[in-house]
Amino acid sequence: MQIGYARVSTTDQDLTSQRDALLRMGVRDANIYVDHGLTGTNRARPGLREALAAVREGDTLVVTKLDRLARSVKDARDIADELTTKGVALSLGGSRYDPTDPVGRLLFNVLAMVAEFERDLISMRTKE
Repeated sequence: MQIGYARVSTTDQDLTSQRDALLRMGVRDANIYVDHGLTGTNRARPGLREALAAVREGDTLVVTKLDRLARSVKDARDIADELTTKGVALSLGGSRYDPTDPVGRLLFNVLAMVAEFERDLISMRTKE
């Protein structure tokens, strides 16, 4: 089964494009969990908690982009490791993350670093 997860950081943002993308990737609407108005730096998100609780061995967690799942390398790694331990696959924008492939791990870590870098830039700009 595919379980989808979508997140936006502010209440002004819309989840429609992420939800539509998840539906196009084959996730049933009833299997999409969302967090609206919660930052990716906060790991304690109700929608994420529900999505992680819903996945079972053999399932796939689907997100449109890694930064929707986590905004830090540590959180991204922790979530990916938790999924791997449970026997759950991770699909990032339609591409399956393979934790056994060295190139897959490299690309995952690069994407996680970019998400963290973007978070830091946003934080810096809002403080100016």
